[in-house]
Amino acid sequence: LLPSLPTLTVLVPLLSLAGLFYSASVDETFPKGCTSTTSLCFYSLLLPVTVPVYVFFHLWTWMGIKLFRHN
Repeated sequence: LLPSLPTLTVLVPLLSLAGLFYSASVDETFPKGCTSTTSLCFYSLLLPVTVPVYVFFHLWTWMGIKLFRHN
């Protein structure tokens, strides 16, 4: 009873972003001042956001190629 692929490509990035915003606004242990690109903290926050966005756009491109070839 898994959601369909188009539903997942929308839900996963939105849930990841909502979780990041929730953590940044509510959690007291959320790292502050992680804006320097030389800090490990910056990349520990960047990676969880990058993965769902990459998957979303990869699938978006794949669907575009499929639609282009079949029309």
